[in-house]
Amino acid sequence: MPPTDKQTTDAEIAAYTIGEVKPHDAPIRLADYDIEWPTLFQREAKRIREALGGRAMQLEHVGSTSVPGLAAKPLIDIVLAVEDSSNEPAYLPALEQRGYLLRIREPDWYQHRVLKGPGTDINLHVFSTGCVEIARMLTFRDWLRTHVDDRLLYEQTKRQLASRTWRNVQNYADAKSNVVQEILGRALRG
Repeated sequence: MPPTDKQTTDAEIAAYTIGEVKPHDAPIRLADYDIEWPTLFQREAKRIREALGGRAMQLEHVGSTSVPGLAAKPLIDIVLAVEDSSNEPAYLPALEQRGYLLRIREPDWYQHRVLKGPGTDINLHVFSTGCVEIARMLTFRDWLRTHVDDRLLYEQTKRQLASRTWRNVQNYADAKSNVVQEILGRALRG
C-alpha cells in the first residue's frame, strides 16, 4: 500500500489480499539488526534469478533489513522489477514452481504484487521496470544507510509504534508514513 496518513481498513486489506486475511492483533516484533539479513537476501535473489533469468530486470534488498544497524521486523523485503508486473503469466508460474506464493495484488497502485517465499520470511514486491515506487524505496534505503540521524529517528519511531497492539501489520506501516515522508523529503532534497 502507498504511504498514507489514514489507517487501511480490513475491507481494503481483504480487497487486495489473496487467500485468508488473518488479523495480527498484537504488537510488532522488532529485532536488532542481524548481520545474516544480507546473506538471506542473496540466497533469495539467487533463487529468483534462477527462476526468472533475464525476466528479473532489477532485484534489490530494501526495507529495514537492508540498512545496517537498523532494528527491523525479521522479514526480508525484496524489490523485483519485471517488464510488466500486471502480466503475471510472464513471471508468476516460474516463481510459483520455486515455492513462491502470490499474496497481494494491487492493480490500482503501480500494478504492485507481493509474494511470500518458500523458506525465508520475505516480502517479494513486484513492480514494472521504471516504476517510481522502486526509486522511492531505493532512495529511502540509501539515505538511511548514510544518515545516522535519520536512521535513529526512524528506529525510534518504529520502536514506539511497535509496542502498540495492531489489528493488522499494514496499520503499523500506515502509522510510520509521516516519518517516512519527512525523511524521504530530506533525501530527495539531498
